[in-house]
Formats: sequence, C-alpha cells, structure tokens
Amino acid sequence: MKKLNRNVVILGFVSFFNDVSSEMIVKVLPLFLESIGAGGAFIGVIEGIAESTASLLKIFFGYFSDRIGSRKWFAFLGYAESTLTKCFLPFARTPIAVLWIRALERVGKGIRTAPRDALISSYTNEKNRGLYFGFHRALDTLGAAIGPLLGIWVLDKFGKTNYDAVFKAALIPAFIAVVLILFVKEKEFKSFVKKERAKSKFSLGKRFYFYIVVIMLFTLGNSSDAFITMYSGKLGLLATTILFLWFLHSTVYGLLSTPLGALSDKIGRKKTIVIGYILYALSYLGFALTKSPSLLFVIYPLYGIYYAFAEGAQKAFVSDLVSEQSSRGTAYGVYSFGVGIMALPASIIAGILYQYIAPSAPFYFGGAIALLSGILIMLI
Repeated sequence: MKKLNRNVVILGFVSFFNDVSSEMIVKVLPLFLESIGAGGAFIGVIEGIAESTASLLKIFFGYFSDRIGSRKWFAFLGYAESTLTKCFLPFARTPIAVLWIRALERVGKGIRTAPRDALISSYTNEKNRGLYFGFHRALDTLGAAIGPLLGIWVLDKFGKTNYDAVFKAALIPAFIAVVLILFVKEKEFKSFVKKERAKSKFSLGKRFYFYIVVIMLFTLGNSSDAFITMYSGKLGLLATTILFLWFLHSTVYGLLSTPLGALSDKIGRKKTIVIGYILYALSYLGFALTKSPSLLFVIYPLYGIYYAFAEGAQKAFVSDLVSEQSSRGTAYGVYSFGVGIMALPASIIAGILYQYIAPSAPFYFGGAIALLSGILIMLI
C-alpha cells in the first residue's frame, strides 16, 4: 500500500476518537431522554434540529475557510466547540436542556466538516485521493463501531441506567481528538491558497453542481437507519442482536474503506460510486424481501460494503471536480449541505411509506432511487 501522509493519518485518528465519543453518547441518548420524560416525537425533533443546524453551517464555514486561507483552525474550533458542549450533558435534567446542548454540539460539526475535508484533499493528488479519503472513513467508522461497545462497558461497570457515567467517559476521547489536531501541519495548503486566491472566482463548474444534484437525489432515498432498526425488530430480533448487527456493519465498513478507496484511484471514482449504489440497492432489496432474521447477518454487512465503496469515493470525487485548492472549502461545504439538507425529507418520505404503505416500502423506494442515481453518475 502507498505511504500515507502524516497529516492525513493524524486527521484519521482525530475522527476516530471523536466518533468514539459521539457514538458513546448518541446510542444511549434516546434512553436517557425517555428516563427524564421525553417522548418519541420530541426525541425526533431534537435530532432533526441538531442535524439541520449542522447542515446549514457547513456551507458557510467551508466558504469562510477559503476566504481566510485556513482549514486547520476551523477544524480545531469545530472539534473544540463540540467537546466543550458535551461537558454540559451530565448536568442536563430536562428534555429542553438536552435539545439546546445537542443543537450546540452540532454547531461544531457544521464548523469543522467542510474545512477538514478540504484539508485532507490538500494533501492528495488524483493517484492517492481515494486511498486517503478511504483511510479517513475507515478510522471514522471504526470509532463509530467501538463507541457503543465502550458505552455498554461503562453501563455494565457503573450501572445499567447510569447515563451520566457514559457522558463523562465520552469526554476523554473527545479531548484526545482536540489535542491531536494541533499536530496537523497546514503549510502546504497555505502556499496553494496564496497562488490561487488572486485568480480564483469560486466557479465550481457545471459538472460539480450536476454531481451535487445527483447526490441530493440519492440522499432522498437514503433515509435514516432507524427504519432498518425498526424493521429488524419487526422480524423478531432482540435489541442486543440488532446492536451487534450494527457493530458488524460498521466493522465491515471500516475495514474495507481503505482498500476500496484505493480501488477508486485505479478504476475511477464514477465506477466505484456506481458499484456502491448497486450494492445499496441490493441491500435495500434484501431488507424489503427477507422474512428470515438469520439473513440479516448477510444483509447488514452487505450494507456496510456499500458504504465502503461509496462514502470515501464520493468525497474524493469532489476534489476531482474542483481542481483549485482555494475553492475546495466551499465545494465541500456545498457537498455536505446538499447531503444534510435532504436527510429530513428523506426520513419524512420513508416514515410515510413505512407507516401508511408497508414497512418494506421505504426500502423499495430507496433501492429504485439508488439505481437511478447510479445511471446519472455515469453522465457526469
């Protein structure tokens, strides 16, 4: 395997530790909210506001990082803001307090995401871009897999409903992430910006905007994974088994992200994304058609393989389409905004299909949208 850039490795571990922290919290937060009197509808409102907050901010801070000429310090600010906000969770005792904390914590995600992705892209070229983004996704996802397991261990050691212990323990990996990003060096990127800023007009190109439209279309059929969890429950699986399946999914995703990201450098970004979308359609068709819980042990990992094929390649393709380093913060902001803003209507559509048509309907819809998106990707 090609040698990885030191800064990309550090950024990968930043995401790893941050996701360990975030997933420790997120996986128990609904249980904590129920324990302090929140209903399902209000929990949905909290998550909707939190993700919308992050989505709206991504495009602006990506642009600001281009104008100011710094990626690292926006990324640092985003991780630091999220970490400091998490410090207030052990003191929250009402659903409204959790809403405010969760929304403010997502502000940090909105600040850091586009500058961080643009920072990663500044160390890449066309021959290693998929590898680098795949590596970053691998560590990010492995952190997401380990986080819930650590949360289970904390609850087992300090009490099955001692959610405050989980919130406090989650601060340790979060602070490690903030410290690690200080070791990232940005000098190479700054030299590019000085050369390009005078000529850059932030014209991202028709191909890029067509790509964003296709990504938004795909996201419309890519509803919340909560529907997969609920559907698995309808097939008779226990909650602990479902959590294990998600761990299996994340492990497969994480282990394959780096080699499949490198594959996109060899066969091309579009082919890799299309393969991912086909696997997405197959996995969603599998969810829709299966009547046997045992088959989910095959479908969940297949769903993880889709992520490994598509996620890193999709981000790497942004850099392929936007050649100017000094415009990539804006480009990644637009990309992240497009994905984030479609998450809410996607889940609303899936909810209506799930409740009023059939529990399998969202999966048929999502699979069909994925195949259509794959066809459109080839036209870029």
